[in-house]
Amino acid sequence: MDEVEAVVGRPAAMIIQKQISVLDAGCREVLAHSPVAAFGYQDCDGAVRTTFVGGTPGFACVHSPQRFSFPVAGASAASGPVSLFFLLPGVGEVLRVNGTASALKGGETAVDIAEAYVHCAQAVIRSRLWEPPSAPPAAEPMVDQGPLAGPGVSDFLAASPFLALSTWDTEGGSDTSPRGEQQTVARILNGRTLVLADRKGNKRADTLHNLLHDDRIALAALVPGRSGVLHIHGRAAITDDTALLKTLALRGVPPHLALLIDVEHAEVRSNDAVSRARLWNPDVRSGRDAASDMMALGSAHLAVGAAESGRGSARLIKVITALPGMSWLMRKAMDRAYVSGLRKEGYADVRAPSAARRGDAHHGEVAVGPLRPVRVCEIRQETPSARTLVLEDAADEAKPFDFHPGQFFTLVTDIAGQPVRRAYSASSAPGATRLELTVKHVEGGQFSTHAHHHLQFGDQLAVRGPPVPSTPRRRPPNSWYSSRPAAASRPS
Repeated sequence: MDEVEAVVGRPAAMIIQKQISVLDAGCREVLAHSPVAAFGYQDCDGAVRTTFVGGTPGFACVHSPQRFSFPVAGASAASGPVSLFFLLPGVGEVLRVNGTASALKGGETAVDIAEAYVHCAQAVIRSRLWEPPSAPPAAEPMVDQGPLAGPGVSDFLAASPFLALSTWDTEGGSDTSPRGEQQTVARILNGRTLVLADRKGNKRADTLHNLLHDDRIALAALVPGRSGVLHIHGRAAITDDTALLKTLALRGVPPHLALLIDVEHAEVRSNDAVSRARLWNPDVRSGRDAASDMMALGSAHLAVGAAESGRGSARLIKVITALPGMSWLMRKAMDRAYVSGLRKEGYADVRAPSAARRGDAHHGEVAVGPLRPVRVCEIRQETPSARTLVLEDAADEAKPFDFHPGQFFTLVTDIAGQPVRRAYSASSAPGATRLELTVKHVEGGQFSTHAHHHLQFGDQLAVRGPPVPSTPRRRPPNSWYSSRPAAASRPS
């Protein structure tokens, strides 16, 4: 342990304090919108496994702050320590959850929570997971015999930039973490040996600590654009061999450590969860603003951890993170830190996922705020191709809608079981208890067609917004509002 920490270092206190022991509201919101999760578990024979589970947003059913469950084909017998990380398409950070599994009736697996925390975005950024896939490098001919010489394994590894890596300790704990590289995330040394670089991160080296006690390891690798998953399990050792590390260098910068994996089994299989989740579909990623920003979630967890440890900074953290637009500023600062750190490691042309920058500015604004349930209280047909939806708060009809001229609201509803979101500027006066949004019908537009042909009086949907201005604005005279014509900000 001392040798590992001498190389990796110890994580800052704030990294550990972001860890909580329940699923708070933010965690539950992530689970409600995440379509897929990496899952590390042990089967009934004690063999370690990693796979991807889910398929649709909200596949994980939360029963209480301490328990959730989900269906998983082929792993219903999972028991004992398990670990997961939940992906949001287009977002860099992941939500990691560790706990203990038990089987439920109906083939579901339940997980009792031990810890939950937000993991940094470096693995996703390294792998360019959400960017358009490039042509993969050709796999070198496999002349050795062994599990890695199996059908399609070497080709899949040559194209895979991202994987989930699971390890276990001797105290009933498990850990599944994301790993990513710009090209091949794990390299084949021979028919049964892989090498995986361990590059600098947040210094929370759970994988390395676990391997010092239990050398069992399992991984599941992805290739952007494909629905198959490569499953591997075996045993791993930590190495600081200088000659080997040099072969993994990026622009002359080697990793500080590497894992040598003695592969016992390797197989490429189709994965229903990855296929149904449509992770690589841009339309899926366009709905990313439905969940809270992971930076804000991590900050909330940090405040809770600071309070539980008795640190006086807890109140200050809460006050700072509650300031309008602060989440956006923190996001920008963190994205810049990610990119700067990765460039120092030798990564070229790296950038934070566009979806990680929650609601990039529209005319200097930041889209923030929770979803607000609303009810259709009136529909006015302005022209044959434009109708105005008059909305009121579903819980409090007297609650006003405050905004500035030029700001927009995002309408959210389900169409054919899928969430759809479109932004429109308000055509009513700020501060009124009814919000008016004029929707122009566009041929083939999913939301506008729904609004014109299916929405009725009394239907419920939700709005998000308005954005918080990044710079102060001067409010025009009230007479301007009353004379402003009703118009949609953009067609759908």
